[in-house]
Amino acid sequence: MDILIWAGVAVSGLGLIGLIASIIKVASAKKAELDDDAMRAVMQKALPLNLGALFTSVIGLMMVILGIFLG
Repeated sequence: MDILIWAGVAVSGLGLIGLIASIIKVASAKKAELDDDAMRAVMQKALPLNLGALFTSVIGLMMVILGIFLG
């Protein structure tokens, strides 16, 4: 079950990278001091990235827990 654990770590790491990318995207838009409509557009583009990365991270953590329970 070591393969499942390490695969889960890799998937969770990809999710973490996506979350960091989402944070950087929103933080750079906030520093640019965009108007309300432009900021809303940036947030709408960042939301799917954020949710997808969160989902990926959760799936990876579930794989790790499953690998620990089965191993």
